[in-house]
Amino acid sequence: MYLSSVLFLLQTVVHTSTPAPPAETHTALEVGHVYAEGRDASADVDAALSRAAASNKTVIVVMGANWCHDSTGLAKWFESPRFAAMMQPRFELVYVDAGMPQSGKGHNQDIVKRFGGKKQKNTPYVMMISPTGKLLNRDNARSWRNADSRSEDEIFAYFNEFISA
Repeated sequence: MYLSSVLFLLQTVVHTSTPAPPAETHTALEVGHVYAEGRDASADVDAALSRAAASNKTVIVVMGANWCHDSTGLAKWFESPRFAAMMQPRFELVYVDAGMPQSGKGHNQDIVKRFGGKKQKNTPYVMMISPTGKLLNRDNARSWRNADSRSEDEIFAYFNEFISA
């Protein structure tokens, strides 16, 4: 009986004297939700195009998936201070859940067709769209399947080319 009372007291002291860890905040990217399933992707793209037309910005539509390390890797670069400073004043950025187009289980493929893009075969698929709705990178929108292994400078240079578009 004595031993069980001591153990109870020790557990009580340990639990009450150990401070709770601080609450953590995470971005949608950190918790794996940047490519939100179930969103109205067409409405998101329409809203970005409307903002782009009003501010003369280029729209970046990233057709990706939370399961894809290249999709999330590219999104992480976009959140970095260097990219944010370049992108915020010049681009409207939209993340669209593309599902698994490689396996025939793609989502939101009507957006690719809408802008005359080539069939999406991989993630991410990055479309650069002018404020007037013209696809600017039809020939290389599918080239981002290795985004996570590209260098920061290479990625930065690519998007920087579209600033005057």
